[in-house]
Amino acid sequence: MTQQLSPTERSTIRRGSARARTERSDLHEVLDASLICHLGVLVDGAPRVLPTGYGRIGDTLYVHGSTGARSLREAAEVCVTVTNVDGIVYARSAFHFSVNYRSAVIHGRARQVTDPDERWQALQVITEHLAPGSWEHARQPNKKELAATAVLALDLTEAAVKIRSGGPVDEDEDVEAGKAWAGVLPLETRWGAPEPADDLAADFEVPAHVRDRRYSA
Repeated sequence: MTQQLSPTERSTIRRGSARARTERSDLHEVLDASLICHLGVLVDGAPRVLPTGYGRIGDTLYVHGSTGARSLREAAEVCVTVTNVDGIVYARSAFHFSVNYRSAVIHGRARQVTDPDERWQALQVITEHLAPGSWEHARQPNKKELAATAVLALDLTEAAVKIRSGGPVDEDEDVEAGKAWAGVLPLETRWGAPEPADDLAADFEVPAHVRDRRYSA
């Protein structure tokens, strides 16, 4: 059975509410489709927004960073946003230009992950979200690296999802005038050819989990 989002006062979409999505699966799809989120925190009473990698296990989102980062050490009430841009919408009027997108905004109280097993699992899922197949291929974190890494967990209970698709919404008189092109310029993201490190042995083949990702959808 599909679960629905349960909007709160601050996660209820009011502007452009027709674009709101109510299924929890929509939230998961938006998060799984992107690589970077923006973590909003308060530092000395002022907002600070940090781009960072993330990973998801069920309805828990994990982010990580340096233990030396005050913004992560003191993170409490946070806001995480993710946006996937699918195209630019060209309208006949500059006022109606828009963007086709899939976005999510998550509110909640961040939790410092201290349990060793959960930290390990969180770092694995963050790595696999960014670079599938790499956790087993590369050397895994040692004690020194783990000590230098902060991990935050955020429950996905309080979240909003908004999606726009389709063409422009122009005024009737602009359509009738027919003086400007209107439509959508889709944005497609693709992987390029792998570029080996300068100090990599010349006969080291590109592993399958890197090579095959280039051709994945």
